[in-house]
Amino acid sequence: MKQTLVFILLLLITLSCKKTKIEPEGPTDVRIYNNTDSVFTNVLVNTSGGEHNFGTISPHVSSDYYRFDKAYQKIDISLTIRTTTYSAVKQDYSYQTYMGLVKCTYKVFISDPVTHTLDVEVLYDAPLTGK
Repeated sequence: MKQTLVFILLLLITLSCKKTKIEPEGPTDVRIYNNTDSVFTNVLVNTSGGEHNFGTISPHVSSDYYRFDKAYQKIDISLTIRTTTYSAVKQDYSYQTYMGLVKCTYKVFISDPVTHTLDVEVLYDAPLTGK
């Protein structure tokens, strides 16, 4: 009888515990917005959840969305303007928080034309519904 009572108590305690809902890593739909007056070619993006070449993006235009397994606020991006290669500072994803199930746009601009450095601003477009 005591064993049954202890078993029932343990079962009730276990079932009454609430688990914290953890946001899934992804997927995340990403597109690139060219926030310059120059044509981007060979736009290569790495989100730590995959790598994709977005090809050519005209000035002040967005690319199509591409689905990555996961994405972060900062990305590794390199591209060519005319004959010069530009890139963002290499990212360490160790301590960054992933963006989760969203559609987002990385607004890319030239932060330093002398060192050919890019930077990005993230715009959240919409929640990602359905996988």
